[in-house]
Amino acid sequence: MNNTNKPMVTSHPGSRLLKAVLLLLLFPLGFIMGMISMANFPHFYESPIIPPILLSSSLAPSPSATPMPTPTPPSPSPETQCLCPPPLSSTPTPSSPSPPPAERPATPRGLMSFITPSGVMHDMTDDELLWRASMAPKVSRTPYTRVPKVAFLFLVRNQLPLRPLWEKFFAGQKHELYTIYVHSFPPFAATLPTDSVFHGRMIPSQRTTWGDANLVEAERRLLANALLDQSNERFALLSESCIPIYDFPTIYTHLTGSNNSFIDCFDNASARVRYKPDIFTPHNITISQWRKGSQWFEMDRALAVEVVSDEAYFPAFRDCRRCVIDEHYIPTLVSILGWRRNANRTLTYMEWQPKNPHPRRHGAEDVTVELLMKMRGGAGNNCTYNGAASNVCFVFARKFSPDSLGPLLELAPKIMGFG
Repeated sequence: MNNTNKPMVTSHPGSRLLKAVLLLLLFPLGFIMGMISMANFPHFYESPIIPPILLSSSLAPSPSATPMPTPTPPSPSPETQCLCPPPLSSTPTPSSPSPPPAERPATPRGLMSFITPSGVMHDMTDDELLWRASMAPKVSRTPYTRVPKVAFLFLVRNQLPLRPLWEKFFAGQKHELYTIYVHSFPPFAATLPTDSVFHGRMIPSQRTTWGDANLVEAERRLLANALLDQSNERFALLSESCIPIYDFPTIYTHLTGSNNSFIDCFDNASARVRYKPDIFTPHNITISQWRKGSQWFEMDRALAVEVVSDEAYFPAFRDCRRCVIDEHYIPTLVSILGWRRNANRTLTYMEWQPKNPHPRRHGAEDVTVELLMKMRGGAGNNCTYNGAASNVCFVFARKFSPDSLGPLLELAPKIMGFG
């Protein structure tokens, strides 16, 4: 029997080991390639595309395997920004115009919004207002063209009966030269037309009482609001019974050209009778510093900052009852500060009556050429201005009753130079 030698197909152990090693090498290699492709094409593998781990485990797909259809990427939701690049196309697709950005209210920015406030109304408390107004720049050179303004501070009760006369006074004048602030006994009774220079000029106000501390608080409130406008250089306190006795250019030049403030400030026996040692001595206010003067002042910006920032002396005046502190606080503060730039007189003319704490009230029958000329001439006073003799002692006058408006409007063009 012949035995034919046929080769036997045997599986060598080494070949099986080699296949196993190759499979072990291919699996991590596929995993690494998948991770690299995910890093380079992060959106290629987004669901429902086959994850890279399945691709790496089936490098040699079965011939019978059905190719998977190319998935369509999901449309982005309206809330999510699309990060995928647009599909390539031989025909460019016209783009839709982008919707305009939503309009937002303009926010004041820059230096000018700080220099000149757009209005006088705000929601600051008195403490916040005084703190804000007490800020004073240390750099004297301004980085803008500064035109000094005169701030007209009207401390009134509930109306402005002489407003038509003041409207004539301000008519035709540049708004860059003046500002108006009104502190009124709430509520303000007058209905102002929109074209009035007083329209929109009422500051946040509180109740006032003659001779009370709240009257001085109102003065400080007026000064503080005016100090927010960096261009205000001179500050004149007026009442509803005050009138101008010169035209605007004359008063503006007189105030802005002065080297001094005009605070009535004197020391005599009638002034010292209101000094209360038990109240003022603990606050370091001595009787030798005690002063009296007219409430109606005109001051420069430096002194106005001192008034609104005073925390050392005003509390004593606020605690004093029946002291008529509107006649004592600012004159005494000027004395304590040793303020040299003061003329020691007021610019508001008044006729005082014997044994009467209030000046004379002028009615319609009193308004004459002689009265106005007497007021303009200073009634025999010898006045100085910047160290030289001057024939202008007063630029305002009071007290004029509401019925005096008609004669005043008639005489203003002839005597005062306006209207």
